[in-house]
Amino acid sequence: MQLKNAVCIVTGSASGIGAASAILLAGKGARVVVNYSKSEDAARATQKACEAVGGEALLVRADVAQDADCRRLAQAALDQWGRIDALVNNAGATKFADHADLDALSAEDFQRIYSVNVVGTYQMVRACAPAMKKSGRDAVVNVSSLAGKNGMGSSIAYAASKGALNTMTMSLARVLGPEIRVNAVCPGMVDTKWLREGYGLRYAAIEARYRQGTPLGRPGKPEEVAAVIVWLIEGADLITGDTIMVDSGMHMGLIPRKL
Repeated sequence: MQLKNAVCIVTGSASGIGAASAILLAGKGARVVVNYSKSEDAARATQKACEAVGGEALLVRADVAQDADCRRLAQAALDQWGRIDALVNNAGATKFADHADLDALSAEDFQRIYSVNVVGTYQMVRACAPAMKKSGRDAVVNVSSLAGKNGMGSSIAYAASKGALNTMTMSLARVLGPEIRVNAVCPGMVDTKWLREGYGLRYAAIEARYRQGTPLGRPGKPEEVAAVIVWLIEGADLITGDTIMVDSGMHMGLIPRKL
């Protein structure tokens, strides 16, 4: 796909991987819909950063857990630019909870996390698919997680939701081709404000363990994950239904780098 003037929606793009993806797409000439649900100031900063690198950016507040908001978000892109070429489903939710404490998660916690991570992604694809099919060479990238592969991560509910997202990525790829490719990226530990705040005082110890136990010896940066997302949109014409690990090799198991 040629990104010059392509219209790309990036959900949850106020910060972190979403913001980095929006800015990288804009720098390649794409027209980007910057989406947020709560963090308006951060989203406006992303919008300005997109414009600073030469792209066009439209700011739209929407909660992907609400189907009406998903449809409104897709329509905003169509009203502004008349097309949708790429969708990055980055909006996500979790609750940081000790996996061993089975009382730490309620049914409501599960439902809230699934409503964004799984249902929200489905609703966004459904809202955008009719317009995307008209172009014929469009791409969806779902931002999943290593947690969906190894059952770890911020909570059991989060890991389960990302496992479901990986499965749904394959299901959608089957039914939306050949016009739309659907893939997922599975980041490992990524150094973001969101993760630091979520783990709090435990962050330093978790990061040190990650550095010691992965072949590349460090967490990722949002921009590094964004580079893979943009590649899946721009240059991976023969890839669909796949989950790409972006995790410093963590998926091979937590092992000392020097045996």
